[in-house]
This record gives sequence, structure tokens and C-alpha cells, in this order.
Amino acid sequence: DIFLVLLIIFMITSSALIESGANSNLPEVSKTETVSRNVVVALTTSGKIFINEKEIAKDNFEAELKKALDASNTKVVILEGDKDALLGDAVKLISQAKEAGAKEIAIAAEKSEAQ
Repeated sequence: DIFLVLLIIFMITSSALIESGANSNLPEVSKTETVSRNVVVALTTSGKIFINEKEIAKDNFEAELKKALDASNTKVVILEGDKDALLGDAVKLISQAKEAGAKEIAIAAEKSEAQ
């Protein structure tokens, strides 16, 4: 019985310690910014280009990619190209990514089933 009472007392005091953190009154901001680790560039079969799911005009690609890389903390570009996209378009995007300041470029692929 004594151990049960001690266990109950311990459980009550430990949960009170967990809940009673420092009462912080955090400041409020009007604008928040999320920094993504990697920049994802997608290329569709129709030649449309997306940077982090936002469609980008081909003429503005390098400038927009530079902005995205400046906001990234890894400077890594992941190229997600549709398997039916033109290889020449993908090579051009890789070249422009290097010019924009990408430190590393990875090509996304799905794992194929064992044959």
C-alpha cells in the first residue's frame, strides 16, 4: 500500500513538473517565413517549370531559382523531371541551377520494382 501511495504521489508531482515550464510571452509577428532545406525544381512533359510547387516562366527561371537558393540553407536543388520530359530541357535546367548558385544537384527518381 505504501508503494502504491508513493507511486501516485510521484506521478502527480512529475506531471506537474512537466506542465510547469517557463511562462513565456512570445512576441507576435505579422509575417513569418519558412526556410526550406532543399529547392525542388519540377519539369513537366509540356515544358512547364515549377520551383517548390510554384510555376515559373522559363525567362525568369534563373532569377527565381537564385532567390529560392538564397533562402535555402543547403543550396541543394532536387530536379523532379517527368520521365517523358525532354532531356535537353533538363540539361538546360541543371546548367542554369549551377549558374544560380546550386552547390549540389540531385535527380529525383522512383525506386523500380525488382525484375
